[in-house]
Amino acid sequence: MDLDQLHTFLEIVRLKSFSKAAQTCYRTQPAISAQVRQLEQELNTTLFERLGTKISLTVAGRILAEHAEQILALRRRAQDAINELEKVPRGELLIAANEATCIYVLPGVFAEFKKQFPNVQLLVDRSYGARVVQAILDNLADFGFTQLPVQEKRLQVVKIYSDEIKLLVPAGHRFTSYDRVTPRDLIGEPLLLPKTGTTRARLNAWLDPVQDELNISMEMDSTEMIKRFVMANLGLSFLAASHCQEEVAANKLASVSLGPEPMMRRVGLIYRNDKSLSKAALGFIQVVLDHAGSESDVIPAQRLRKSGS
Repeated sequence: MDLDQLHTFLEIVRLKSFSKAAQTCYRTQPAISAQVRQLEQELNTTLFERLGTKISLTVAGRILAEHAEQILALRRRAQDAINELEKVPRGELLIAANEATCIYVLPGVFAEFKKQFPNVQLLVDRSYGARVVQAILDNLADFGFTQLPVQEKRLQVVKIYSDEIKLLVPAGHRFTSYDRVTPRDLIGEPLLLPKTGTTRARLNAWLDPVQDELNISMEMDSTEMIKRFVMANLGLSFLAASHCQEEVAANKLASVSLGPEPMMRRVGLIYRNDKSLSKAALGFIQVVLDHAGSESDVIPAQRLRKSGS
């Protein structure tokens, strides 16, 4: 049975007439009769007793009428709740991001988003590099923040901002007088490198000419640990400039550009191309564009509307 059959059945019950129900349902009387026969065949029972020109419900018909009213009432409530989402979005969004993004990007974004969408819950999955991309591809997260480029045709990529990866040194270190450092300058220095990720892969390529002469003291997976260890004079490391600007401004650390050319990083918001975007999801994208960086590539408004339709 389907909802249209139940609606037709209840119209017959309400009007006590097949012909009148045919008019209100904008169907012919034979079509109405056919729907009732289909219901009776499916339920293996008789729903109406026909006495001349009059009809009345059988016991089975009365039971079905009671439940049909409840079913259609639930349908109306479901439709009302869905319509209400356009006015007051609800639900949750799961965001996949690395530790640094969680610390330096998401707090401000989340605070603004909650002002605009107080009934939408935001959840964070702390992931790294390829795991962020895979979480989006597997539909385990709604949005991801990751370093670009991302070579995956199934994903929509929105560039948020650009940043520079710099050498991080203790305040007063001899490298603070350098305009930039080269891999050869780092020979003999204890290095604290990130364990994995796009930045590590790029550093490996940059350091490759002197790889055999380097002193890699430790590998770490925490931005905050790296900063603390460098401040404690345990080694030199590499971080995005935006992730250490407070410590540099307070003269607790210093940062130096890499040479011969600066190492730039681009951070993007990613999500599936085929994902239907709710009003809350579209709102999250806009909040990210407005609050996560000043060099955002804005998705055309018509594309956002199309994705959310």
